[in-house]
Amino acid sequence: MRTIYLTCLIYLFLSAVSCVNKHEVTVDVLVIGGSVSGISSGIQAARMGVNTLVVEESEWLGGMLTAAGVSAVGGNYQLPAGIWGEFRSQLALHYGGLDSLKTGWVSNVLFEPSVGNEIFHRMVETESHLQVWKGFTLCDIKKTPAGWCAEVVSEQEGIKTIYTKVLIDATELGDVAKRCGVKYDIGMESRHQTQEDIAPEKENNILQDLTYVAVLKDYGKDVTIPQPANYNPAEFACSCANSRCVSPKEPGRVWSKEKLITYGKLPNNKYMINWPIEGNDFYANIIELSETERKAVLEQAKQRTLRFLYFIQKELGFNTLSLADDEFPTADKLPLIPYHRESRRIHGLVRFTLNHMTHPFDQVQKLYRTSVAVGDYPVDHHHTRYQCYEDLPNLYFYPVPSFGLPLGTLIPKDVDDLIVAEKSISVSNIANGATRLQPVVLQIGQAAGALAALAVVENKPISQVGVRQVQQVILDAKGYLLPYLDVPVDDVCFQSYQRIGSTGILKGEGRNVDWSNQTWLRVNDVLLTSELQGLEEIYPYVQFPAESKTISLKEAIHVLKLIVAMEGMSDVNVDKKITDVWEAFNLGDMILTQPILRGQMAVLLDQIVDPFHRKAVDLEGFFIE
Repeated sequence: MRTIYLTCLIYLFLSAVSCVNKHEVTVDVLVIGGSVSGISSGIQAARMGVNTLVVEESEWLGGMLTAAGVSAVGGNYQLPAGIWGEFRSQLALHYGGLDSLKTGWVSNVLFEPSVGNEIFHRMVETESHLQVWKGFTLCDIKKTPAGWCAEVVSEQEGIKTIYTKVLIDATELGDVAKRCGVKYDIGMESRHQTQEDIAPEKENNILQDLTYVAVLKDYGKDVTIPQPANYNPAEFACSCANSRCVSPKEPGRVWSKEKLITYGKLPNNKYMINWPIEGNDFYANIIELSETERKAVLEQAKQRTLRFLYFIQKELGFNTLSLADDEFPTADKLPLIPYHRESRRIHGLVRFTLNHMTHPFDQVQKLYRTSVAVGDYPVDHHHTRYQCYEDLPNLYFYPVPSFGLPLGTLIPKDVDDLIVAEKSISVSNIANGATRLQPVVLQIGQAAGALAALAVVENKPISQVGVRQVQQVILDAKGYLLPYLDVPVDDVCFQSYQRIGSTGILKGEGRNVDWSNQTWLRVNDVLLTSELQGLEEIYPYVQFPAESKTISLKEAIHVLKLIVAMEGMSDVNVDKKITDVWEAFNLGDMILTQPILRGQMAVLLDQIVDPFHRKAVDLEGFFIE
């Protein structure tokens, strides 16, 4: 790695940092980082017919899901959106069904990191418009009138120059965004900055703990490693219930050693050790450090993981478990990269906060109308390795309903032709505790790829690409805009429910059920006039009585005819269209006097009036006149 950086520096000196090189390529979309979001953005952009290049430093693809070893997926089991759903299906195919992925108790989807890497490689190989360059490091990046010029280097192929129209930052820590001049935040905002009640009184630069994961394998014999330097069993005494545990930091989570080991149990007698309870989490803020300084700090994180492994072997008796020799292509058998739970968070065209999650319909900005990804994981922050963690907000599984993530969080302010993905999007520190999860980040990447491809195809600035265009691409790729659980993605009504929900005409209901965060459109409930305030907002001439009452199918048809007439849709024969839609969407018995259901009204509005496509919204969710 040192050779790469020296080569890069020498080249930049000799060329006077000019973007001139005999090894030049031109692509439509350049993705820096073969991370979770990097791979999904590359795949999506390529599927839309634009020439796309992903540049990755290592030989692995998939970032935190594979190279970092975090192969226990957090959330979205009931929301198999887009490329996340495709990846999960490939895992199920490999292991023999979805139930075969439920090997540990922390997740419903667990797998060997090497298998995930293989699947991502197969996925990118099927895309004819996608190239992936592995083993390349970014040297330099410059803005050009037509986009960007990047210099990348590898030990084998030297330095290459890449010209691109659209650049996507899919790095783990948002390093490209910084180099492009994007403003960003690190650490926790104050409650006065974000209006989040549980945010700290004062801002700080404290990040979540990072982790060097260990993937263990059962060798069936004693494979205890040599005692690591500075080992002290007291360091991990309360990682689980044992005789050494006297004063646990988290008294409510002193679980058995069996629960520790099976937390991340993987297929084929392997175990992912990513244990937050006085285990191998490690506090460090390395974001603004140099590469050399980062490496030194991360070596300390590795050593903590090795000490914890020795504790597991020596003190807990799991001496047949040790680092798997068939997972990572590293000399120490640890993952290629650490698991970063947090990175820079850009200043985007919008910022998504906890308030947008918990009360999406009550905010001034209607960001839910612009959603391009969904999540159902609670706000989960890891801070116990920070020295004064007791002074921080308690963000352990803070309950939120499932949520939609807005498109504007991917678009930085004041820097053109750049999209930011991974965990560096424009969210608050607290919201990051839920948006950082792998399925959400896969969707962030897919949305970034869709946005980039549309900008290229339409020759528009990124910020001027229509929100509804991006959302329709997501829907066509079997993605979710809002996390409604009423029907699966392959149901004939799925897109109609998603589109009408995204207009705000019908609003979903968020629920917390144990650890499950849900949202339902309640499509089988009878529709009440009080639930159609969103319809009046779009079509103010549609008025309902003050008292809440049911609406018959006949009354609903009258409303549809009024909208069609007032909107000048003279080519629409409402009576015939309703009959055709009712039959095509299997909406049940067509009885004019019966109250109409919410789902039935959603389909009729979508298919006959089509407010989703006819009423454009901006990135803040306001309707464009």
